[in-house]
Amino acid sequence: MPEKMCKVFKVSHSGYYARLRRKPSPLAIKNELICKEIERIYHQSKGRYGSPKIAKELNSLGLYVSRPRVARIMKKKGLRSIITGKFKVRTTDSNHHLEVSANILNREFTANQPSAKWVSDLTYIRTEGGWLYLTAIMDLFDRKIIGWSMSTGMTATETIVTAWQMAIRNRSVVKDMVFHSDRGVQYAVMSSGNYLKASRYSKV
Repeated sequence: MPEKMCKVFKVSHSGYYARLRRKPSPLAIKNELICKEIERIYHQSKGRYGSPKIAKELNSLGLYVSRPRVARIMKKKGLRSIITGKFKVRTTDSNHHLEVSANILNREFTANQPSAKWVSDLTYIRTEGGWLYLTAIMDLFDRKIIGWSMSTGMTATETIVTAWQMAIRNRSVVKDMVFHSDRGVQYAVMSSGNYLKASRYSKV
């Protein structure tokens, strides 16, 4: 087999065997190590790291490699970052025509009795199955979460209405209680509906 290879590539037998016996140079060893580390970091990040983060990781390991060089190696090996930019989920859509209430709370985040002031917010959580939306209601008197909901959608029924139903089961509503939230469409829908009116309090 070696004889055929030498004939095909037009190299001498002595040159072929000399190449087999030759040890890799320090530069070649370092280049091979860099390539292996790039692949390791890339797969360890599940493909989320691009050349800037991988270069930073390499530098922290004492392998000082420029970002452009990392990018060239990644391109040669077909390694591409899955996430190419920052992604932000919008949970507050204030671009609606529903009526919104005045800010009665006015940043007074303390209460001297239960159910005097409730506050609520909606946030998002990234999971392997996709985005989940968490809505919580807190009583400012003792800072307890008295109502919450976890949903895959962002409608008022899935978020604040479900959390509100839990809250009024866990804690009584008193007259003139303040309920504070942002001006998102979910809260506007709820305040313009019958949910708050049915709970018999006047300030939202």
